[in-house]
Amino acid sequence: MKPFILFKKLQEFIKIAAINLIVLFLCLEGGFLLLYYLKNKQLFYTRKSSENYQELGLNLEGVRLGESIVERLHPFFGYVQRPGPDFRPNFKTNNYGFISPYDYPFIKTNENQYIIGVFGGSVASNYSIYEIQNKILETQLKQIPALKNKEIIILSLATGGYKQPQQLLVLNYMLSIDQKFDLVINIDGFNEVALSNFNNKYQLDFAMPSANHILALTQLADSSLSDKALQALLKIKQTKPKLEPAIQQLQNCQLASCYGFRSLQLQLLLQDYRQQIERFERYRTKSDGKGIEDSILYFYVQPKPLATKELFEQITNHWVETSKLMRDTLAAENIPYFHILQPNQYYQTQRVFSAAEQQIAWSEDSPYDKAVRQGYPLLIEQINQLKAENINILNAVTVFDQTSEIVYIDDCCHYNPVGEKIFSDGVADFIVNTLKNN
Repeated sequence: MKPFILFKKLQEFIKIAAINLIVLFLCLEGGFLLLYYLKNKQLFYTRKSSENYQELGLNLEGVRLGESIVERLHPFFGYVQRPGPDFRPNFKTNNYGFISPYDYPFIKTNENQYIIGVFGGSVASNYSIYEIQNKILETQLKQIPALKNKEIIILSLATGGYKQPQQLLVLNYMLSIDQKFDLVINIDGFNEVALSNFNNKYQLDFAMPSANHILALTQLADSSLSDKALQALLKIKQTKPKLEPAIQQLQNCQLASCYGFRSLQLQLLLQDYRQQIERFERYRTKSDGKGIEDSILYFYVQPKPLATKELFEQITNHWVETSKLMRDTLAAENIPYFHILQPNQYYQTQRVFSAAEQQIAWSEDSPYDKAVRQGYPLLIEQINQLKAENINILNAVTVFDQTSEIVYIDDCCHYNPVGEKIFSDGVADFIVNTLKNN
């Protein structure tokens, strides 16, 4: 009799546990369904399968799966990305180290092709990718009768961390190898103030390529990395192989709860990866700031960092002059030039950030905050003068002011698909209206 009572109690316990597990599962599934809908404005079960990692809510900027360091030193441009496959369908890092479907120089196969070159840093690179995928500018350009039947070809000449004079140098190099352009877009501003500020701290001339990118590569070439930097590099190599399987598992999820947990797991892996990148950046230079002069590569250095006021005045003047030179070079070939000052969260406008977006887009320890606050007002002050000198320039810093949706994907400068759409619309409106008026 006693075993029978124990058996009955065990049955009841299993039944209650099973009911609780089902209720827990339904609650979790329902919760993740709601979160997914609020974030993506669509039901999880009817979503379109996507290979676009940005659409999955992942920021893989600067991450090439399977490789620890994706940049390579370049004798003219400072550095480029190593040619190889890209995580986006139909894209690759091409023969010149830019993310594009095409190798360069791109030769027109017929006279109906209309080639647009895009120059700048990672925001410009992301813009090129988004435009190729979504054709925002192409659609608007075809409102112009002369361009109605043109085949629009967008060539990205932009790479993460590029700042003037790299855009100017890349433009002239590409023209020298007979790369044809019908229109050129230069998207910049953030790297000029934020990354040039880093150069100054390292006593590297602000017009040299980004110290954050170039010094790590030169120290690898010189075999002068510190032990702590090498340890961080080892951990980066250990984390990298875990990313691709985690992404595949996320894409294969059939339940919202699976997607939620896998997404959290992947975000933690990415967070750990980026922390190791930050450690690598922190330890890759000697604490006394010396060693640049002894490199096998020659850098322009200065005896001490420039004072803040002098630094940002020089950066601003350089930004203005390099834009003029790009315009003049292209004007000689009758090629329209468009300069876009990119929006950034650390330059405050009338936009109100939600609490959720503040957690994504703001960091109290941001290395960019002060540089943007100090540098952007000086750039903006020059815009009317640039317009007076017939440069087509758009001050896009307020382009997100009319939306309450989340538009940033990190605490640096990059935009999610909502932000990319708004930014692309603003750029397209400016270019098309300017062309129509002219």
